[in-house]
Amino acid sequence: MTWDESGKIWVDGKLVDWKDAKIHSLSHVVHYGTSVFEGIRAYKNSNGVGIFRLKEHVKRLFDSGKIYNIDIPFTIEDINKGIIETIKANNLEACYIRPFTFRGYNELGVNPLNCPINTIIATWEWGSYLGEEGMKNGVNVGVSSWRKPAPDTFPSLAKCGANYMNSQLAKMEAIEHGYDEAIMLDYAGYVSEGSGENIFLIEDNELITPTLSSSILKGITRDSVFKLAQELDLTIKEEVIQRERLYLADEIFLTGTAAEITPIKSIDGRIIGNGSRGDITKSLQNYFFDILNGKKDDLFNWLVYI
Repeated sequence: MTWDESGKIWVDGKLVDWKDAKIHSLSHVVHYGTSVFEGIRAYKNSNGVGIFRLKEHVKRLFDSGKIYNIDIPFTIEDINKGIIETIKANNLEACYIRPFTFRGYNELGVNPLNCPINTIIATWEWGSYLGEEGMKNGVNVGVSSWRKPAPDTFPSLAKCGANYMNSQLAKMEAIEHGYDEAIMLDYAGYVSEGSGENIFLIEDNELITPTLSSSILKGITRDSVFKLAQELDLTIKEEVIQRERLYLADEIFLTGTAAEITPIKSIDGRIIGNGSRGDITKSLQNYFFDILNGKKDDLFNWLVYI
């Protein structure tokens, strides 16, 4: 991750200097985590700079706001334009994009409704989330002792700042145990997702992924894998997955805007498959990146060029 503090950040509709994009220390979001956000990537290829599934990401930002009763004071088109404006203002090509809406400064207390709603958009350069080596040869993960919340506690379909305290516990535990990432179980003890990624297993040439009812985020890269699998004539199933199936899978990979498609080499010290990126994972990776890098036609209209 590379910060360019000479750049610009979009704050409530206006570009401001990076150092001036500040909030008050008594803002509601600082004390209660009242924010919704998105992570988006832009890719540079021979056709220009393309933002990956811009419309779907921004739509999910608004959906998250709706779930948490955060009425974003801009239109979807405003945010789309703001993202493009911010990338251009920072002279970026391949980059990461963070639109972020939060409850700001007015009063404190659990009730957030009297606090203003602010929105920012920031962009920066960010390489592979779990490392280039991990993208090629796989990462080592551990099943966390921290579980995902039950459906009547925190809404997992919302990409909310407060929700990610749960993910932070799992991520820190993984790092303390020497793993690259964590896999979390749901409230019933079934496989849910990573600390910030969805998960896919491959069993007998079929792709298996947890259902939405397993406390997962409805991932946009997850959905992209569904589409790629269809093009590659691969069967894909959404199932409730027992923990031990992780150890017996032929291949496993994680998906997410930051993680993209990252293979798993081992779980809890147990080698998965042959201990490196499997053939199906590699074929999905290649198809995915060939589209993003302009080597294959963008059949799904995933890239919005600026």
